[in-house]
Amino acid sequence: MKRLGLRGKLLVAQIVVLLASCVTIAAVAIAIGAPLFHNHLAMAGIEDDNVRLHTEEAFSQTIFVALLSGVAVALVGASIAAAIVVRRITAPISRLAVAAQSVAEGDYDVQIERSDVDSDFTRLESAFSDMAARLDHSGNVRKRLLADLAHELRTPVSTLAAYVDGIEDGILEPDATSWAVMRDQLERMRRLAHDLADVSAADEHALGLIIQPEDLSDIVCAATAAAAPRFEDRGVSLAIHVPASTVTSLVDRQRIEQILANLLENALRHTPSGGTVRVTVEESAGHVSVSVTDTGEGIPADQLESVFDRFHRGDSSDGSGLGLTIARSLAVAHGGTLTARVGSDGGGTTLELCLPISA
Repeated sequence: MKRLGLRGKLLVAQIVVLLASCVTIAAVAIAIGAPLFHNHLAMAGIEDDNVRLHTEEAFSQTIFVALLSGVAVALVGASIAAAIVVRRITAPISRLAVAAQSVAEGDYDVQIERSDVDSDFTRLESAFSDMAARLDHSGNVRKRLLADLAHELRTPVSTLAAYVDGIEDGILEPDATSWAVMRDQLERMRRLAHDLADVSAADEHALGLIIQPEDLSDIVCAATAAAAPRFEDRGVSLAIHVPASTVTSLVDRQRIEQILANLLENALRHTPSGGTVRVTVEESAGHVSVSVTDTGEGIPADQLESVFDRFHRGDSSDGSGLGLTIARSLAVAHGGTLTARVGSDGGGTTLELCLPISA
């Protein structure tokens, strides 16, 4: 019985139930039919014992053959129907078992055909497909992150190794310049580790946003005020234009400030001394946009989308290459968008954050 499997056990159980039902029907028919027929003969006034005997024997043989034939036909037909029904019910389970085995072996790219047998089966299949897709996505994200991380760490590690070897061999002097270079490379790795934690959480949809109504104009003012000293040190003007009325949206204030900090840092990095960065808040139908426009060298038209890729850095960039990636992931998590375009005057770059306005 253990070797039959679920399908075989269900089929055997169906046949046993059908057989028990047929036997019960036949026994009841025989037990009740003969006495009833005998009473009807008596009521019909048939007194001849030979006639009554032959008539009752004919009735018994007829009902026996009829019941036996009916039971046989019923068992065959019911067995075929039971096999079809059992096959239809267990087929989704078999497919799920095969898919689960594939997932257990590390193959997350599984496709499960929807059976539509039952709403519970459909929910189970959908949940399993979603789980496999999430596992596949997580696996791909980890692979890409490891590959990108190995590539990104190669430069600072190689620089640190070269300076350490040079100081040990007496080729380089352990002066302020050497320590500054090594400190910069360590800071680069620290910043990279921090950014990787954020981008990994964004890719895994595990940011843990704390959503509540916030005035976006107030957030923009706070973010620009925090960045103002760095702009002043670089000799870059920072201008801000916000509407007089309150613009409320359901957001995580700290995450929106993180987006704006990344946008402002990117603009400052690409704007030369004497340039200008302008932050503008505009309200439109159901949305509010926050634009950060610089007067830097601009982004080539063919790279306006790739700047949001992980570890993408322009020729003049010295960041981790994850700032805009994190910013876009945070924008999407808020139900918004983050896009890049060439500045309105044909120079520089405009990064626009668009968020829905709450009622």
